[in-house]
Amino acid sequence: MLKNPPTRNQLSSCALAVALALAGGTGWLASATPAHAQAAPAVRGLPDFTELVEQVGPSVVNIRTTERVNARPSMGGMDEDMLEFFKRFGLPVPNIPRQQGPQQPPQPREQPRGVGSGFILSADGFVMTNAHVVEGADEVIVTLTDKREFKAKIIGSDKRTDVAVVKIDATGLPAVRVGDVSRLKAGEWVMAIGSPFGLDNTVTAGIVSAKQRDTGDYLPFIQTDVAINPGNSGGPLINMRGEVVGINSQIYSRSGGFMGISFAIPIDEAIRVSDQLRATGRVSRGRIGVQIEGVSKDVAESIGLGKSQGALVRGVEPGSPAEKAGIEAGDIIIRFEGKPVDRVADLPRLVGNTKPGTKAAITVFRRGAARDLTVTIAEVEPDEKTVAKADEGQGKGDGSQPTATAQHLGLVVAELTAAQEKELKIKGGVRVVSASDAAARAGLREGDVIVALANVEIRNLKDFDTAVAKAEKSKPVSVLVRRGEWAQYALIRPAR
Repeated sequence: MLKNPPTRNQLSSCALAVALALAGGTGWLASATPAHAQAAPAVRGLPDFTELVEQVGPSVVNIRTTERVNARPSMGGMDEDMLEFFKRFGLPVPNIPRQQGPQQPPQPREQPRGVGSGFILSADGFVMTNAHVVEGADEVIVTLTDKREFKAKIIGSDKRTDVAVVKIDATGLPAVRVGDVSRLKAGEWVMAIGSPFGLDNTVTAGIVSAKQRDTGDYLPFIQTDVAINPGNSGGPLINMRGEVVGINSQIYSRSGGFMGISFAIPIDEAIRVSDQLRATGRVSRGRIGVQIEGVSKDVAESIGLGKSQGALVRGVEPGSPAEKAGIEAGDIIIRFEGKPVDRVADLPRLVGNTKPGTKAAITVFRRGAARDLTVTIAEVEPDEKTVAKADEGQGKGDGSQPTATAQHLGLVVAELTAAQEKELKIKGGVRVVSASDAAARAGLREGDVIVALANVEIRNLKDFDTAVAKAEKSKPVSVLVRRGEWAQYALIRPAR
C-alpha cells in the first residue's frame, strides 16, 4: 500500500504524461489535450461486409449449363480428337485395326458448357442471370447455398440487355431486395457474390467507379472496381444496405482476367426486362426508324443549339414512324416524351422502353428553331431493317445545270434536277460540283447536296447566294449536307 496515494488529478496528469511520452509528445494524443490545439480529422473505418454476406448470400445461386452433343465414332479405339492431334503435328497415325462388325451410330451425350451465377428474384423460384450464361444451353442446373440442385426452365432471355430469367420448382426461397439505382453514387462501397472459376459463394468488394457508362445500345452500365472474373456473370452487385443494384455482366480486360474495371447492368433496367420475360417470354421494344449520331460542340454552337446535346438524325427509314411524323435527315432530336436527350445514347433507350403503338411527343431542332412532333412507336423487328447506304454517285448531273460559287468557302454548286430531288426524296437543295480548300477540309465532296447553310434552308441557287452573302466571311459556317440518304452537319472554316 502506498503511503501517500496520488490524488485523482495527479493520476490523470501521470497517465497523460505517460501517454504523451509514448506518443513522442505529438500525434493524435497531443491533439486531444490542449484546448487550443487543432482538432484531428474524423477517421472512418473500413466497411464490414460480414452481415451483408449472411443476409444476401443465401439468395445467390450457382448456375451450370450443359449442351447435348453427339459422341463421334472411334477408329479402333482412337477417337477423332486423337486422330486430329496426330495429323496436326505431323505424327504418323498408328496402324490400329478397325473394329469388326457394323459401326455404331453417334450417341448423344451431355457435356459441360459453362458456369455462371444468378440470384433469386422471388420466393417461388424465379432466378435472374445473364443471357450469355444460359445461351445455347440444353440443360440449366441451379445450385443453392444449401447444396440443393434443381433443373431450371429458361423462361426467356434478351441478348440486347444480357438479361435472362429461369425458373426452378421450389418455394419458400430467400429472395433478394431490389435497391434504388438513382441513389447509387460514385465512390460508394459495393459487393459482389458469385462463382468465379467455379468457386461457389465467392465474395469480392470495391467501389462504384462511375455510372451511366455507355457501352451498349440500351444500357447505361454501372462501372465498379469489384473483382469480377469468369463465373461471376449473372451474380448480384449489392450496396451497403443489402440491396441488389446491378447484375455483374462484363469486364474490361486485355488478358481475359480482371484488370480493375467491371460493369454491371442497373437493376431497374434488368427488372423492366425480367417483367416482360416473365409475362410473355420475350421483350418488346419500340423503334421510330432513324439512324443517329452525336452532335459536336462546334456544330452545336454554329447552328444555335448552344451546347452539345441531342441526337442528329443522319437518315430516316422510308415508311417508318419517323418519316410519317415529319422527322427529316438533319434534324436534331432534343426531347422525347418530355425527357431531355442529353447524349445520343439516350434516344435508343427512351424509344426502346416505350410500348409499341404509343403516340409519343418528340422535339426536334431544325434550322435554328425547335419543333414539336408526334410519332407513333413501332416494334423492333427480329431482323431490323436498315437504310441502305446510297451510291456515292447519286445526285451527280451532266454539268449542264446553272451553278453558283462561294470562293471563300471553296464551293461550286449547281441546281438539282427534278429527277435528282425525287431520287433523294428531298424538296430542294444545291448539288456540290466541286469542293476545295475550306470545303474540302470540312469533308465535303462532289455529289453532296447542301440543304441548309448557316441555319437557312437552301432550296435553290438563289437561297444559296443569299445565305452566303449574309454569312460573315471570317467566321465558320455550318452546312447541312445530304450524301445519298444520309445527312450530316459540317463546319466550313474559311482561311484567314
